[in-house]
Amino acid sequence: MQHSADGQSDGTATVRFPQPGFLASVFRDLGVDGTTEPDGDGPSVPGPAGAVGRGGASHRTADPGATGQGTADPGTADRGAADSGPSSSGPADPEEAVAAHARAAALTHHRTVTVRAEHDRLADLLRRAALPVSAMDFESQLRHYERRPYQADGPDTAEDQEPRWEHFAPAGPASADPDSGPTRRLLDSGYQRELAQARLAHQRALREWRTRHAEAGRPAVDESRRAHEAAEEARARAVREYNDSLEECRRAYRLAEPAAVESLLERALAAAETATQDLPAPCRAVFRPLTRTAVLDLDLPPLDLVPSLTGYRLAPDGDIVPVPRPPADRATDYLRLVARLALRALQAADAVDTDEILAGVVLNGWLRESGAAEPLCLLSVDADRDALARTRLLPPDTPYEEHDDEGVYADAEQDEALVRLRHLGAAVTPDPYGRVGVEPAARAGAAVPAAPDLSANEFAQLVRDLLTRGGLAEWSVRLRGPAGLVATGEGAPGSALPGRWVVWASRGAAPVTAEQIATLAEAVSEESAERGLLLTTGHFTDEALDLTGEEGHRHIHLVDGDGVRELARTHLGLPLTAGR
Repeated sequence: MQHSADGQSDGTATVRFPQPGFLASVFRDLGVDGTTEPDGDGPSVPGPAGAVGRGGASHRTADPGATGQGTADPGTADRGAADSGPSSSGPADPEEAVAAHARAAALTHHRTVTVRAEHDRLADLLRRAALPVSAMDFESQLRHYERRPYQADGPDTAEDQEPRWEHFAPAGPASADPDSGPTRRLLDSGYQRELAQARLAHQRALREWRTRHAEAGRPAVDESRRAHEAAEEARARAVREYNDSLEECRRAYRLAEPAAVESLLERALAAAETATQDLPAPCRAVFRPLTRTAVLDLDLPPLDLVPSLTGYRLAPDGDIVPVPRPPADRATDYLRLVARLALRALQAADAVDTDEILAGVVLNGWLRESGAAEPLCLLSVDADRDALARTRLLPPDTPYEEHDDEGVYADAEQDEALVRLRHLGAAVTPDPYGRVGVEPAARAGAAVPAAPDLSANEFAQLVRDLLTRGGLAEWSVRLRGPAGLVATGEGAPGSALPGRWVVWASRGAAPVTAEQIATLAEAVSEESAERGLLLTTGHFTDEALDLTGEEGHRHIHLVDGDGVRELARTHLGLPLTAGR
């Protein structure tokens, strides 16, 4: 309270607050403009009776109608005190910022968990793709029939006799004292209870037996029994017919009929897919009786099956940023899966061929994408029976392991499934996501293909069959490639091809020249052979034909494409289609 010189109150009160901007904030909350004036002791607030503070300074009164003390004009109010407190349009609420950050962190975690679930599914597919394949040969497909007994007969119809009291009578009571005589039975209450229960059980069993035998001769029971016997006979007949048809298929399979061989192979391939039914990877089979080779077309899973992200992270500015995987890691995981699917198909085809009808298997892995004009071959295997027998086709026991401390390329090179495919001479794409394809070893087409449609193993098998049936034994392949082979053989003295031979078989499109004839003559001399045979699916140049007519090259014999087709028709019974 301020006092005048005479000691009376002048009506002005001075109130002190610990913070200069506190009153201004209170006035703003109440919707009233207030002013403060700082002094040496703190801010003063005008009282209700006046607006003049100490030192004669003028102040605005709380009453806007008061005169002589200044008007309370909001437009000319003192801005100093108002600016000292927080404004109504200040920064956002810190709690809301924390809540927004928490929501972003939770969403980041949720998306990362989803990505990890995709990785776990891939690991599970790799594990299941490595499971052993069940045998699907003819023996395992045979069905067996066991007659089901008629329900009214019970399990022991033949021994169903009238219940006898001897089977229910309880044993007599034991002696109370070993040294004394037997206890009287009629005086033993426990024995009497057992005897009464046994009589009830015997009477119940006898009544059931008589009821069953009385009902056995009724017409309804006889009709039910006849229906049961007819149903059982129908089941037995169906099993016999199925086994007979299976035996017929087996006979056709042993005769290498294409339909029977393909049916058996596709059943085995379908059975191998049961472990990964949620992974679309069908496989079709075509059998070529000319070379006794099965060509398998395996549809590879889509590329997006392998996760492309490691997870998600929360950026400092609050954005959710995906963390991509290295492209090499993703390509390696896809090739791991493809290798296991290929090994599983090869194992199924090899395991079902118990009679050794197949001389080899060609497997092509095709990537079929919507919108693509043609499928892309990412994997091709050309393996003969000997190579399949030497290679353990069962996928590795631990198909999926993460190596964080090793490079992805080292993992790809050391992956057991891929190593086994490379031992079979498989061609595998280096970059599936770059759509880098490989040349298929052979294409599934006609049962009697042309020479260019044969794989390297098929062509080698064809040449061997033609010459061994012509009398050339002890066949030994020295060199083999996509363009042909070089082998040696020896025929018996009385055969069509007596002596030791060096065979050069070519299926190139270019004609055979005189230089190749001279090279074969040198090989005959180095191998200490007596004759040489140059077999081609094409034709010879005139210079090559003239060279073999000379004295020094008369031991070189030539067979052109027409001759090869004639040999196939004569010795194999199947004409080789003319080349394109």
